[in-house]
Amino acid sequence: MRRFGVVALLSLTAAGPAFAKTHKDVYTVQCSVLWPAVKDTLRNSGKYGIIGIDNTEMTASFNIGGTLAAKRTNSVVLNTKPDGCEMQVQTAYSGFTNNDAGDFKKRVDESLAKQQAAPPAPPAQPAQPAKPESPNK
Repeated sequence: MRRFGVVALLSLTAAGPAFAKTHKDVYTVQCSVLWPAVKDTLRNSGKYGIIGIDNTEMTASFNIGGTLAAKRTNSVVLNTKPDGCEMQVQTAYSGFTNNDAGDFKKRVDESLAKQQAAPPAPPAQPAQPAKPESPNK
């Protein structure tokens, strides 16, 4: 019986990468609008450990999990599409106890909604040149 348990555990461990999947979602905003929401989600949600962020390529790798579930490494990339921006999230595993891609998308959607609801910052006013002192003083 013990041998069966070990074999089953090893089989599941080896099959883990087989559960990896790329999830694609298309947004109707440009990638330059979506990218700040992705970064905000990674930096400020308290759920992710950032491995790396590349602003030029609009890619990021991050960890999630670690308490009850094993730590998993995921990644995200944004691709410009004619109708908006495609967000691809590659997850290490999504199963009964977690939905990494769905949870990440939900958090990005919330961050994007907050950013779009915030009023735009007023443009910076040019500095007034200093008035020269009158020579009569």
